[in-house]
Amino acid sequence: MAIQADRSRQIVRVSFVGIGANLVLVAFKAAVGLITGSIAVILDAVNNLSDALSSLITIVGTKLANRPPDKKHPYGYGRIEYITSVIIAVIVIAAGVTSFRESFEKILHPSMAEYTPVSLIIIGAAVAVKLALGQYVKRAGKRLNSESLVASGTDAFFDAIISLSTLAAAAVSMIWEVSVEGYLGAVISLVIVKAGVEILLESLNSIIGTRADTELSTRLKERICAFPEVRGAYDLILHRYGPEKTIGSVHVEVSDSLTARELHRLTRRITMAVYLEYGIILTVGIYAANDSEGDSAAIRADVDALAAARPEILQTHGFYVEPETRHVSVDVIVAFGADAPAIRQELIAALSEKYPDHTFDVLLDSDFSD
Repeated sequence: MAIQADRSRQIVRVSFVGIGANLVLVAFKAAVGLITGSIAVILDAVNNLSDALSSLITIVGTKLANRPPDKKHPYGYGRIEYITSVIIAVIVIAAGVTSFRESFEKILHPSMAEYTPVSLIIIGAAVAVKLALGQYVKRAGKRLNSESLVASGTDAFFDAIISLSTLAAAAVSMIWEVSVEGYLGAVISLVIVKAGVEILLESLNSIIGTRADTELSTRLKERICAFPEVRGAYDLILHRYGPEKTIGSVHVEVSDSLTARELHRLTRRITMAVYLEYGIILTVGIYAANDSEGDSAAIRADVDALAAARPEILQTHGFYVEPETRHVSVDVIVAFGADAPAIRQELIAALSEKYPDHTFDVLLDSDFSD
């Protein structure tokens, strides 16, 4: 909890820096835009104002997300940070749409902007400030695992590029006396809308739930398999309840000769190791592996051969033969989009034909992680 509170304080601190910097830029850019009559500069100032509002929303969202779990929300309020990102995305998109409408009017009814050396110096300074602010916020967002801060930092970088294009438009206006303000404003608007849509899609994906990160899932399985009793780690599922809280489950394959006491110790050790090293609360299930003599090895080889012949089958695991009842169970991961029920029936039919004195239970698993 102390670590989470410290993370929230740092996010709030970075957001306040963003608010202060953007409000200063709003004041200067609005003044330059009104003096020169440049719609592009005015729209750039409006964009900075939306950035300041986004930082304020990030602060509110972070405060709410840091509330402790309660009976109604036992997993906490961490996912509010994703909702915050959605709100920011909607604000950015709305600002872009408004800017495009005003820029289109400027294209239909163009007027020459009057730039001065002072105004150009102010715009140039704004570019430098935005570049520095963008790098600062984005780095802080990655360090603190905050989607909102990363989005704000990326947006600030695009703002700097947009301001550079404003300087280019000013140069065109001063040298050739050609007004490109409306066209530039339209480009700025499209860039703003594009950034907003990207933020929105990323946030919605986090709310819906996405596949576990490949690097993380690989490292977790390698860590679990490092325990000498573990022969394999399967069915790794991770649920994110905010950027800093992940809960999941995994199955480990072990010898069927282990006692309940030995299994208890093993699962406890795995749970503690994963939590201390990755901060993930993991529930550990058990797959028993046949160690006794019998036909389990031959049946397992046939299962693997049948699976290898079907590219839709990504993996088989959890194989076990009950010696007394001759009941065979195995889990099969089938690729998304394949006819999983039909594949299951084909496997059962093929195995039952070759081993009529056995019964087969094939469980279909989903491809949750690599």
